[in-house]
Amino acid sequence: MDLRYTPAETAFREEVREFFRTSLPADIRRKQELGQRLAKQDIVTWQRILNKKGWAAPMWPVEYGGTGWDAVRYFIFREELHLAYAPDPLGFNVNLVGPVICAFGTREQKEFFLPKLLNLDIWFCQGFSEPGSGSDLASLKTRAVREGDHYVVNGQKLWTSNGHNADWMFALVRTDPNAKKQRGITYLLIDMRTPGLKLRPIVTLDGDPHTNESFFDDVRVPVTNRIGEENKGWDYAKFLLGNERAGVARVGTCKRRVLAARALAATVMVDGKPLSENARFREKLALIEVELQALEITNMMVVDKMKKQVGYQQDPRASVLKIKGSELQQATLEILLEAAGPSAIPRQLDFLLAQTDDVIGPDWAATAAPNYFFSRAISIFGGSNEIQHNIVSKAVLGL
Repeated sequence: MDLRYTPAETAFREEVREFFRTSLPADIRRKQELGQRLAKQDIVTWQRILNKKGWAAPMWPVEYGGTGWDAVRYFIFREELHLAYAPDPLGFNVNLVGPVICAFGTREQKEFFLPKLLNLDIWFCQGFSEPGSGSDLASLKTRAVREGDHYVVNGQKLWTSNGHNADWMFALVRTDPNAKKQRGITYLLIDMRTPGLKLRPIVTLDGDPHTNESFFDDVRVPVTNRIGEENKGWDYAKFLLGNERAGVARVGTCKRRVLAARALAATVMVDGKPLSENARFREKLALIEVELQALEITNMMVVDKMKKQVGYQQDPRASVLKIKGSELQQATLEILLEAAGPSAIPRQLDFLLAQTDDVIGPDWAATAAPNYFFSRAISIFGGSNEIQHNIVSKAVLGL
């Protein structure tokens, strides 16, 4: 693969870079630089700026609001987005439920949901995991029984990230308890205002209640909110998870953190010397950079293949991106935590949530520990890395 950029691609990079420089609101950029949590309105504001530009969902089909970019331009966009400290478009909308609706939704579902997803007029959350059904997602037990024109849903979902911000949920429910577990699942779109649906917040290790438990007590969902065929939801979920795994690599974010670690190490003193002169720290950072280059090449190969393929079967090498991408995100946050040293110890939740400007020690160090703690979950998102190793061994290596 020739990784040299053409003059046209170089010009495109400059266009993207200039757009982020002039269009990203300064307050959102600053929160991103400091590792603070964005408010819901920050995410809505930025996605609407992207949507006005026509860049809210680059990889969607053009007829539904996509850009028509090839894989190279998409990677340039993603890399510059992360290097500019710009937030990603809301992943639940753009990377997960949106492509499923584009591929498998009815005409009415496309007309109603897709424009609202692009502009974040509707915020989706994901209802997949359950107590006892995480990595083994096909063992889920939340039931949906059809009664006329509705499904009646009962059960519980776990780790509903940003459910408290969401207007709708895309959920997997069991509609045939007697079928093989992968075959008795249906994919539903559920209005969060439906009677019987309740949320309970979960405070995670970083101190931020950004995820929830979801409880369904006779929640009535119109059959018209079903995606595709009844009992075929596992097929649509596999398509969705392939997109999630491909998108989790976040090469640009890791590059940005490596650059930050290099800059900070030159200013942090350890035993009277800059941390940048510490042999172990330099070796650790160099190893991350080598693995990051390998991940970038693999990422380009996978997305290039996904763009050219016929149909919706996902490339199993997306699991490689999931494994290495999550590991490198954790490694880059760990090295920033190491650079922060004792300055990362004070618990400063108000600063993390951007509720105060007061901070103990360097501002960049105040969020190092909670973001490191949050990163422990990255290797679970989209299917745990242990499951991804099994996929790679079977579908990629043929073992």
